[in-house]
Amino acid sequence: MNTLKFKTNIKCEGCISAVTPHLDKEAAGKWNVDLLNPNKILTVESENVSAEKIKEALKNAGYQGELI
Repeated sequence: MNTLKFKTNIKCEGCISAVTPHLDKEAAGKWNVDLLNPNKILTVESENVSAEKIKEALKNAGYQGELI
């Protein structure tokens, strides 16, 4: 299983609700955002997902992510 981590501009539960359909489609629901971390770290665990697909999913939802 691959684990990808992204610094994001996701700020709150409302933001998470907005990105959920997009990330669920790409990462099959195996993701979470640490809202307590100042960098709002998105962690994605999946076999067949690329950083580009996750970044595109975030962009489609109106957010940004930078692979760390």
